[in-house]
Amino acid sequence: MAGAIRSAHIFLTQLEMPVAIVERGMKIAREAGVITILNPAPAPPRPLPDSMLALADYVVPNETEAAILTGLPVESVEQAERAAAALQQRGAKNVILTLGSKGALVRTADGSSTIVDSFSAGPVVETTGAGDAFCGGFAAALAEDMPLLDAVRFGCATAGISVTRHGTAPSMPKRAEIDSLIARR
Repeated sequence: MAGAIRSAHIFLTQLEMPVAIVERGMKIAREAGVITILNPAPAPPRPLPDSMLALADYVVPNETEAAILTGLPVESVEQAERAAAALQQRGAKNVILTLGSKGALVRTADGSSTIVDSFSAGPVVETTGAGDAFCGGFAAALAEDMPLLDAVRFGCATAGISVTRHGTAPSMPKRAEIDSLIARR
């Protein structure tokens, strides 16, 4: 497993495994110079160790996860900004805080913030896999060397399509659908 991590361009992980295993994978990736993305989902029962956040090039929580990780309310863009800054104070390099229909807040290592708008691909049917869709799209875009904000837009478009369908895995869009949605904007 360590060899696969070391040979990757992107290491995307989440919390469906024990935290110690996730942190070990991130350490292996960091030591190998692999870009690391931490999606703290499902929402952890308590804040993650600062040492783990420091291993992430990108921490990608939703509003609920950010509130748990920081102990701060996240019900507005202003509160999301404060939560993202708090995650950076704890060691996260860049924070992409997903905000559902409000898009995503991108706070970079230099402290600058940008809101990337969401994409509507039709009526919302189910949001269960939206975070997974966003992270998968975002990671794929980074792997293609898209600039950060374009990669976040790609993630938003991916999630925007996924919520129009039932299920988690079955809701994941094909590349052509994502490209088409982005091109329409």
